Amino acid sequence: MGVPGPEMDAVTAARLKRLQPGGFILFGRNIQSPAQLRKLIDDLRDLSETEPFITIDQEGGRVSRLRLIGQEPPNAQALRDKGDPALIRRHGQLTGQLLRLFGFNLDLCPVLDISYDDTADNSLKGRTYGRDPQEVITNAGIFNRALRKEGILSCGKHFPGYGPAECDPHEFLPVISKSREEMEKSELLPYSALLPELDSVMTCHSNYTAYDPGRGRWPASLSYNIVTRLLRHQFGFNGLAMTDDLDMGAILNEVTFEQAIQEAVRAGNDLVMICHRVEMVELAHKHLEGVEQPVIHDALLRIEAAKKRMIRPDAFDMGRFDQINEEIWRLRVDTLGEERAAVLSVEDGKRSPVELY
Repeated sequence: MGVPGPEMDAVTAARLKRLQPGGFILFGRNIQSPAQLRKLIDDLRDLSETEPFITIDQEGGRVSRLRLIGQEPPNAQALRDKGDPALIRRHGQLTGQLLRLFGFNLDLCPVLDISYDDTADNSLKGRTYGRDPQEVITNAGIFNRALRKEGILSCGKHFPGYGPAECDPHEFLPVISKSREEMEKSELLPYSALLPELDSVMTCHSNYTAYDPGRGRWPASLSYNIVTRLLRHQFGFNGLAMTDDLDMGAILNEVTFEQAIQEAVRAGNDLVMICHRVEMVELAHKHLEGVEQPVIHDALLRIEAAKKRMIRPDAFDMGRFDQINEEIWRLRVDTLGEERAAVLSVEDGKRSPVELY
């Protein structure tokens, strides 16, 4: 679940203590200064009886929540176009070091989507490591290994792939009509290659007609055929699976809140994500009680296994933050050059909510 603001108020603290969510995701609304952010994360940990997932979208470029208090790392596309694996490795290392310093243990990275059009209005602008499956596998794999080596869990997203989407799922449900054979030769290749090295996978809110031909506008994140039969059975993934944000238009416009919560877990996801409507978490908890116990049991086992791999954070040190921040700036200059590095990311034209959160 998301957290309302930059500090823990009494109402939120009481809610969290009562509900004991499995994890937290932070956004721009939670970030004011380095010391403030670390205190908020320490407070979240203190309220949790079981060590929680504490995660964020720290990709690079416009999807870098921590650019609010530090330098903006180069995005995946810039690193891809530069063509230097050493820069991608540095990006993974620095991202991991920065997140460890603040107390995060999971980064919702790397993006494994393929870019068929770098200008497409499908929320992926600047975020993709490749224009074909092999380029994604090579580049995202380098980032993923470097990030994990620093003690941060990774998350491949967005399964099975937003690349062909013609609209932004934050606003509408994309419908993707590729055949299974086409998917296996494109979107699914990065997953088949990298799943053994991923700690978790995020399932996406697109409708794939080839996998659910009789269900109408049914999102992949709620699809048993996609999450269990494809991801778990066909690809043999027994790691952590989570939904993309259930507060996105692709879900809100198509199904009820109860359906979203219950069908996501029945589909094979272990975690459901409510990023913004935090007042709904009590209702979400109630809806989860309606899911069959064997399904909940299997999800809890996978959550427990993932949490055993989490590493406790280092002590916070402002000098260390300044050092990492300077290294991120050098990475940005080495990737973009001095002139381009000075210009921060602002998406052209229509801005996706993924940038603004």
